[in-house]
Amino acid sequence: MSSKELSEWMAFSMLEPMGSDVTYLGSAIVASTVANVNRGKKTGKTYTPIDFFPKFKRRGKQSIDQAVNFAKQLTAGWKKNK
Repeated sequence: MSSKELSEWMAFSMLEPMGSDVTYLGSAIVASTVANVNRGKKTGKTYTPIDFFPKFKRRGKQSIDQAVNFAKQLTAGWKKNK
């Protein structure tokens, strides 16, 4: 993979995150199942996967130009070392 291709993928992943949400959802489903099996009979709340889904602080929307510029800054040092 070239530096240019890596930069493009990094910029794309900033716009469209891949993979992690699916992994978090699977873990949240398991966590809610375990919590529901072990909760007391008098406990009224049934847990849902969203109760266990990580809550990250979202940054504002980023333009494509901003993402590409960020990727260029990340890779700027690599070009000097070649």
